[in-house]
Amino acid sequence: MWEPQLALAEQGWRVIAPHMRGITGQEGRDRLDGQEGTLASITMDDYAGDVIDLLDRLHIEEAVVGGCSMGGYLAFALLRLAARYVRGLVLADTRAPADTPEAIEGRKKMLQLIADKGTPAVVDDMVPKLLGETTRKTRPEVVTRVREIALVNSAESVAGMVRALMTRQDATPLLPTIHVPTLILVGAEDTLTPPPMSEQMHAAIAGSQLHVIPGIGHLSSVEDPKTFNDAVAKFLEHRV
Repeated sequence: MWEPQLALAEQGWRVIAPHMRGITGQEGRDRLDGQEGTLASITMDDYAGDVIDLLDRLHIEEAVVGGCSMGGYLAFALLRLAARYVRGLVLADTRAPADTPEAIEGRKKMLQLIADKGTPAVVDDMVPKLLGETTRKTRPEVVTRVREIALVNSAESVAGMVRALMTRQDATPLLPTIHVPTLILVGAEDTLTPPPMSEQMHAAIAGSQLHVIPGIGHLSSVEDPKTFNDAVAKFLEHRV
């Protein structure tokens, strides 16, 4: 999903899009640095640990860490576990609080849907929620692309990601301690993590910037990559 952002490399930035374990059609068991982990038990902190291992392997001491939705939760986990790696943050269509009891029940229902009907049923349920109304009505190629990205994941992979979401810690207390340059982006039509949630993060993170992108939903980096990339490029040039 980050392919459009690789274009930022043309402006002199080194862009790395990690392929997290088990995601996008990988087998139910994946290996990183000689250690195996089953998707059934993976946590957000495990994903953050994988990113730390990758940074160490590439001899990167500092990075601007960006994530959309679940990637934002991973960015918070990385900041909590190893803040020294984080030179800046790009938080797109995400939220700081952990799941509410109601949200956890919703995750459990999704796990049951996966078990009963597999990945296609989850994709049918989620795509209308992930994409803004304008995108769904006027950009059918984006709808098709998102479905393609999602459908290559096995049922075990999707279930593993859902369980990881359920394990994430509440990052709200972390927000006032963030003192690195931070860009917060959100689609104006995002119904999963609507703009007021981004406004709350913006208010809690001193010196952060907030950019609301009109006419798009939850997948801002995919729905309007030009506006997204322009905002990130300006942030990198002037704040990092």
